[in-house]
Amino acid sequence: MRAAGRVARVWRRAGDPRPGQERDRGQVAVEFVGMLPLILLTLALLWQCVLIGYTYTLAGNAADEAARAAAVDDDCAAAARRDLEGAWASRAAISCGGPSGGMVHVTVRLPVPVLFPGSASFPWTVDGEAGAVWEGKR
Repeated sequence: MRAAGRVARVWRRAGDPRPGQERDRGQVAVEFVGMLPLILLTLALLWQCVLIGYTYTLAGNAADEAARAAAVDDDCAAAARRDLEGAWASRAAISCGGPSGGMVHVTVRLPVPVLFPGSASFPWTVDGEAGAVWEGKR
């Protein structure tokens, strides 16, 4: 009985696996390779959520800038495009409403890109709307 105990201790000291553990070698690598697609998909979905939020921010800011410009009879569309970046500026739809009831209203529509700005877009758009008190010539 004592000899079997000494043999088991020798195996552990030498770093050899205990009986029955030989089959577990490489298991972590196999599990990682199996999970890698799920990890990458999760990262891509998180990045897409960031892009959607950023598109909302850009549309709102561009609409605010355009409304300020329209309030003083400046070029509304140019002010909105100055506030947008390359891929978003080229695909933006800007609607500048004239003074109505002492207010100007602006709508900026931006397509939501799929993973990278300038690539394909989702079939829906993000609308940013703003208004400002008209201060132009009467």
